[in-house]
Amino acid sequence: MMSVDRGNFASIPQMAYMDAPSPIGHGATISAPHMHAYCLEALSPWLTPGAKVLDVGSGSGYLAAVMATLVQDRGSKAPGLVIGVEYIPTLVEAALQSAERDPTSRPLLDAGILQLRVGDGWQGWPESAPYDAIHVGAAAATVPQALVRQLAPGGRLVLPVGLDGQEQVLTVVDKDYTGHVKTKGLFSVQYVPLVHRNEA
Repeated sequence: MMSVDRGNFASIPQMAYMDAPSPIGHGATISAPHMHAYCLEALSPWLTPGAKVLDVGSGSGYLAAVMATLVQDRGSKAPGLVIGVEYIPTLVEAALQSAERDPTSRPLLDAGILQLRVGDGWQGWPESAPYDAIHVGAAAATVPQALVRQLAPGGRLVLPVGLDGQEQVLTVVDKDYTGHVKTKGLFSVQYVPLVHRNEA
């Protein structure tokens, strides 16, 4: 996480390095650093050079940029790929600007290893599926089945599950090499809701 300067992605500079969620506009936040760390730890065995990763509700683009530093494998036939999907176009524009001014992220953006797209997170990004790892940065009422379908055999999905204002649980979904899916709750969390694009 220290390889990407969080201050380049935060909308409120004085909150950039606080261990707390920070507003980025449109009711969205950049998650607290400790939550980013938990999610990265849960996904760490899958965030390897050459991996393909989907970051749903990518917001500021910070975590997508961090994951891109982990999966990059330049010069390889599979150089690694992180796609961030966010339903609010102005947030995607701001995230692209942040990545362009961040000295670690800009080369990854230029190389196509880091991509930030406008889309409905509930639907994932099927064009580049399957993904070795999927992270969701907003709470879904239920596990989106489109994301499970886009998870590669042997892959892992990490997301908060629960209704807005009610109990939410950080959840891992593992798909084995036969396609069987196993779900496990880790601990209680509080996230903003994952919104369908047509509800925006």
